[in-house]
Amino acid sequence: MAALRIIVPAIAAAVAAAPPALATEAAMRHAKGPFDVATKPIEQDKAEGSTLGRFSLDKTYHGALDATGKGEILTIGTEVPGSAAYVATERVVGTLDGKTGGFALVHRGSMRGKDMSMTIDIVPDSGSGALKGITGRLIITVIEGKHLYELEYALPGQ
Repeated sequence: MAALRIIVPAIAAAVAAAPPALATEAAMRHAKGPFDVATKPIEQDKAEGSTLGRFSLDKTYHGALDATGKGEILTIGTEVPGSAAYVATERVVGTLDGKTGGFALVHRGSMRGKDMSMTIDIVPDSGSGALKGITGRLIITVIEGKHLYELEYALPGQ
């Protein structure tokens, strides 16, 4: 508990001292399109009322984001059908609106029955090539089995 009392104020001080987000300095842009996704189980561990899972993640983005994504997913499911959570990291490499480079994504999601939430953010300082300095968020929708993305992003100087 003592460590928590030290860490929380340190995080609050770092957030207060951080420069303003790029989203306020640059215009947000949008890229949309479909993507293909494949996951493969790596390992699974069932015990104590939950199941831990690990999967590989491979994606191909089409449209304004013409890229490949590669990563890993960690999941936890409960004994209650439809209740689960996941976290994932993903490296995306290709072109975004004609700019070549890469960036990383961090995923967080949970579900309880039909109640679902998902947040996918661009990892700070992960941009490379012409995408250096990229910030933003990815939104995924699935309509009739088809996966779609919308990337809301900003690049410095644009």
